[in-house]
Amino acid sequence: MSDHGQNGQLALAGAPAPKQAKARPHPPAAEHNPVARVIVDIGLPHLDRPFDYVVPATMADKAVPGARVRIRFAGADHDGFILERAESSEHAGKLAPLRRVVSAEPVLTADIARLARAVADRYAGTMPDVLRLAIPPRHAATEKKASPPAVARPDRPDPGGWQAHVHGAALLDALAGITAPETPPRVVWNPGPAADWADLLARAVGATLSAGRGAVVVLPDARDVNRLDAAIGKLMGEGHHVVLGADSGPAERYRRWLRVLRGSVSAVIGTRSAAFAPVADLGLVAVWDDGDDLHAEPRSPYPHVREVLLLRAHLGAAAALVGGYSRSAEAQLLLDTGWARAVELDRAATRQRAPKVHTVGDYYEQRRDEAARSARLPSLAWRTARAGLERGPVLVQVARAGYVPAVACARCRAPGFCGECGGGLRLRGAGSMPACERCGRENPAWRCPQCGHERLRAAVVGVRRTAEELGRAFPGVPVVLSRGEARQTKAREVAEADPAAEPSGVRDEVGDQPALVVATHGAEPVADGGYAAALLLDGTSLLNRPGLRASEEALRRWLRAAALVRPESGGGEIVVVADPSAPAVQALVRWDPAGFAVRELAERGELHFPPAARVAELRGAATDVSELMSLTELPALAEVLGPAPAAASADTADDPELVQAIVRVPRGAGLGLATALRAAAGVRSARRAGGPVRIRVDPIDLG
Repeated sequence: MSDHGQNGQLALAGAPAPKQAKARPHPPAAEHNPVARVIVDIGLPHLDRPFDYVVPATMADKAVPGARVRIRFAGADHDGFILERAESSEHAGKLAPLRRVVSAEPVLTADIARLARAVADRYAGTMPDVLRLAIPPRHAATEKKASPPAVARPDRPDPGGWQAHVHGAALLDALAGITAPETPPRVVWNPGPAADWADLLARAVGATLSAGRGAVVVLPDARDVNRLDAAIGKLMGEGHHVVLGADSGPAERYRRWLRVLRGSVSAVIGTRSAAFAPVADLGLVAVWDDGDDLHAEPRSPYPHVREVLLLRAHLGAAAALVGGYSRSAEAQLLLDTGWARAVELDRAATRQRAPKVHTVGDYYEQRRDEAARSARLPSLAWRTARAGLERGPVLVQVARAGYVPAVACARCRAPGFCGECGGGLRLRGAGSMPACERCGRENPAWRCPQCGHERLRAAVVGVRRTAEELGRAFPGVPVVLSRGEARQTKAREVAEADPAAEPSGVRDEVGDQPALVVATHGAEPVADGGYAAALLLDGTSLLNRPGLRASEEALRRWLRAAALVRPESGGGEIVVVADPSAPAVQALVRWDPAGFAVRELAERGELHFPPAARVAELRGAATDVSELMSLTELPALAEVLGPAPAAASADTADDPELVQAIVRVPRGAGLGLATALRAAAGVRSARRAGGPVRIRVDPIDLG
């Protein structure tokens, strides 16, 4: 810890001096370790360090390391956490006393404090910001209740499906303590087609718990969490794990979190915040589907779950497992550097379990159907769906939610925009007026500003319109709709933005009877016995999306859907509507996520983009970005792109005065870049001048 020789009597730089009050005698200090080093809950970069306070004798027993405290700082009361107790302080002046101990529960463990510091350093953020993500708000009534005792450790489960993986059984042996490798196992895991990933993860957790160590598993969303929750309960019974997520409510979530802190359970599964769960004697950290954008924290300092868990595995000498049907470029880099080892099905087993994949637009299909390349549903897709319905359910994956989320001029194909605010126009349902997606205003008298035409056509077709069209094309066949209008948006907010929209609904399972299951990505139900066929629509729009990860994201979506389809030997077929020569399409045909990841990482290296290089994105007003850049001592070989006008994003307004700058450095200089940016941000915050500049290191939406 640095700079702990200062204390809370210091005023913020630039702030007016507080009025002098009549001095009160300080209470006597604690006899042993009278100094508490406190991290104060203030997210200013120049105050991101511990401050020393005197522990009054009356608080000596409660002011334990990790406790929540209230302190006086710069003339105001603030919350904080005690990092440690010490015999003396390097500060030469008089130290202020702690105001009170809010709770003697040691909620900030030494391991989590060390992890929070490392995450803040990695992402050019502050430790208080990380601690807000790591430690849930206190619920006093819940905290006063005792947690149940820990259950006996489970027996080691049998390897199950891990036997079919190369090095899979050896991984479980190491997790269970049967073997003792020099370093903990660190693997990149691709389970292959039709694999029950939840059962496999449950067995990895069970092997870890059987050795008396803890486990943390982070998944993208609640559906995946529920699936793994059921798999662990089925394998080991109740009492061995808890689920941490926002859905359980503040009191219940804090109760479960306290069970982990107090050692009642040793395994935690959940979404992003579960990565910081205070599991003691951690033996395994795992992330499922690490390429999913839900793993990226939208709050400062914007850490990614995968990187948090890898830091935690490094700091705690724990095993690490990065899994998914696809393989991200970041996971491939772990293999290329030798930090991790691949665990996957061999090629023979992959071919045996994979469905047959058809592409559109090849020579044969062109001769048979001249519109095969341009049609959204070419004849091959219709034939495959019709044949699949004779054997069971058919999955139709659609890229966009809604009815018609984008429209264009029927004559010149110019995009349709709102005449008031410039937002894109969309149709909310059959026969509805074109309405703005931004302000909600209807545009019944729209006229194309380019050619003057008055008619509109669908530029993008959403999941509800697709389901409607398929229902007419296959009369008498049940159509099941499963969609999330916005994966990170509350239903109430969706209703306010689009009053005509139907409530968002996601189906978890469907039966084995013939049906058309139309779903957006991430909302595909699991079919009993697997889908007979799947149609992967809108592939061209997925591949042509702006952004560095468009192809990687397209393949990830396709593989997750394809894993729900029966193997070719069981009649499983897939039609992917995209350019058959695209590398992502070819990787799907061969079921080769590893080969695609190797190619993707090589291309990123040529472009000097993550993960081959480290990148920082700076976004703010032009003068503020320029000032921050002028104060930053950039590492050698740093390259600055911009500043340039910033594109509109979901979390910032479409402000023409906003600019964006990109700083690229070699991967080995990443920590130096983050340190330099944080130091420059500290200078600006100490001066209390200018507006904010958002700093994001290795953002997933770069490009």
